[in-house]
Amino acid sequence: GLGHAIWCARDIVGDEPFAVLLADDLIKTDRPVLSEMVNKFDRMRASMVAVMEVEKDQTDKYGILNASDIENDIVKINDMVEKPDPEEAPSNLAIIGRYILTPRIFDFLGKKQKGAGGEIQLTDAMKHLLKEQPIFGYKFNGKRFDCGDKAGFQMANLAFALQRDDMK
Repeated sequence: GLGHAIWCARDIVGDEPFAVLLADDLIKTDRPVLSEMVNKFDRMRASMVAVMEVEKDQTDKYGILNASDIENDIVKINDMVEKPDPEEAPSNLAIIGRYILTPRIFDFLGKKQKGAGGEIQLTDAMKHLLKEQPIFGYKFNGKRFDCGDKAGFQMANLAFALQRDDMK
């Protein structure tokens, strides 16, 4: 799972905050999401994830949050659950492929506890981290494309191509 993949990078990352970008989440926006998150991380000094609302029937594909608004585009995460059934989801606010994490996450990932799908889930480790440190969500402005899906990949190509003068 994603948690194990991140844990494998622990010796490279060391004792510094680090970013994770999931390549299948492509975001079309005027201001890069990770850049905005770094600015907010510098101010908040806590782990941060990109978040967006998803359709209620899609919650079983994401880490879903129980969160409180604290600023226009920032939420404080109270709890989270990995891939809940729609009727059990605490909201429709989902974590989307951009993370800035503190190195303490490696301690929880190192326990190698298996979660949803029998995999080591980053969301589960973040849930443990949440007991010790705050985690915030950044509500970005932009269009997210799921490039892990064939239709999403094609829609992303089309959206970015239509921005180019030589493709109009």
